[in-house]
Amino acid sequence: MPLQQLWPEELAERYRARGHWAGETFRAMLRRRIAESGERMAVVGGAERWTYAELGRRIDLAAAGFVALGLQPGDRVVVQLPNVPEFLSVTFGLMRANLVPVFALPAHRETEIAHFARKAEAAALVVAERHDGFDYPPMAALVQAEVPTLRHVVVIAPGAAPFGEGVRAALPEEDVSPSSVALVQISGGSTGLSKLIPRTHDDYLYSIRASNPICGLDADSRYLVALPAAHNFPMSSPGHFGAIVAGARVVMAPAPTPDVAFPLIAAQGVTITGLVPPLALLWLQAAKRGGHDLSSLQVLQVGGAKFMAEAAKRVRPELGCTLQQVFGMAEGLVNYTRLDDPEDIVTGTQGRAISPDDEVLVLDDAGAPVADGEAGHLLTRGPYTIRAYHDDPAANARAFTPDGFYRTGDVVRRFPGGYLEVQGRATDHINRAGEKVSAEEVEDHLLAHPQVFDAAVVSLPDRFLGERSCAFIIPDGTAPEQAALKAWMRGRGIAAFKVPDQIVFVDDFATTAVGKVSRKELRAALRARMLAGEGTA
Repeated sequence: MPLQQLWPEELAERYRARGHWAGETFRAMLRRRIAESGERMAVVGGAERWTYAELGRRIDLAAAGFVALGLQPGDRVVVQLPNVPEFLSVTFGLMRANLVPVFALPAHRETEIAHFARKAEAAALVVAERHDGFDYPPMAALVQAEVPTLRHVVVIAPGAAPFGEGVRAALPEEDVSPSSVALVQISGGSTGLSKLIPRTHDDYLYSIRASNPICGLDADSRYLVALPAAHNFPMSSPGHFGAIVAGARVVMAPAPTPDVAFPLIAAQGVTITGLVPPLALLWLQAAKRGGHDLSSLQVLQVGGAKFMAEAAKRVRPELGCTLQQVFGMAEGLVNYTRLDDPEDIVTGTQGRAISPDDEVLVLDDAGAPVADGEAGHLLTRGPYTIRAYHDDPAANARAFTPDGFYRTGDVVRRFPGGYLEVQGRATDHINRAGEKVSAEEVEDHLLAHPQVFDAAVVSLPDRFLGERSCAFIIPDGTAPEQAALKAWMRGRGIAAFKVPDQIVFVDDFATTAVGKVSRKELRAALRARMLAGEGTA
């Protein structure tokens, strides 16, 4: 199947005329960046310290290694690597060889990797030798046996000679078109197998270039890759790709936990990083204990899921840095709070869109626009939002309108200036006896309780109410009495139907590969407990 992403010509002309699409490829950007920043430090990870010149050398080696395997321009290669410097040399090496990386997360296993490889018709798979206690080559062998197109498996081992070292191969002289697909991301969500998201050089680089000034990332910045490097958020918002575009330093964290990340922040003078909300809560808790110099950290981005206002208010006093909320999607649209926004905007919204040419609609169930401040379904199109998934007609029919708007599946409220407050996914709303309850709103209230560390609210079938709400709660220390917690919730001045019908205390949450709360897994866990007769309130 052709790997492409097409915009109507009149929109493409507009985006070029307005300078959004600069006509530059990743290969051209890297050539310019390496020439300008050769002796500056590019990436730090483990024992590796690479300047931009060394990164360029490693990119060429990797490109030669892929060409020597017999891979042809346009071939797709699944990349499943953890947060190591080789993530950059392999990814950019593929681009240097005019190949297309298809990104997978380290937590993915045989089912997901085989799906990505089969759907992309991948010719090769790149995996780590071992990460987080898991051996990848045996899994890769199983995938290779399942997927006929998968001719090669490349294993990247720490401390080994760089991939492509000693190989002689002629690299492609001609660059690809800026409108061609540069990389393939995977769709988010916790149900089903991910869809493939082709992103072009023009659209992806525009998103990155436009993000850098909004996020205060420049040549003097030091970006910590705490979340998995393959995920869209730490890759492009502005992420480690943004750091490379700016000539800044990328610091790879093998894990996002405070015991790993805090020493790296202190040692490397990290200025900006991005987290998902559960990790931000862990960092806030750990920061209270002290022990590490976090004074270099200027911006903490939180995205991937809604960061509740009660938690957001703690970032500046407890971490001493500016909070930047990020609400985006691998399909395109990215919203940021701005670094100089008032505190109520920063803590109470998830930002506004990057581009003046981002078209944002907020519609009711019938498809009519809602007034500012009212909840509705978010649709969007623009210079970096895709028009179609790869080889998935059924998903495309559901996800895109005939005039090219992407149905994000998010429910939001829009406020003056284009700022959005995320109410949750459309399926995260609980229809309790006809009253629509936002799970995120209830979670926000619960997080304000001093004995609640984190909370996730899900719906359950109820023969009387249709659906009832259940709150999974990780206590902070001693768990509160359930009756007292419900009474406290009622004292928050909210409608009674928003008080959780059930409360279940747990030690931790089931999470997706990037640390988001998986509501599917939480529902399944609760139902299993109920069937087993374990206690709920």
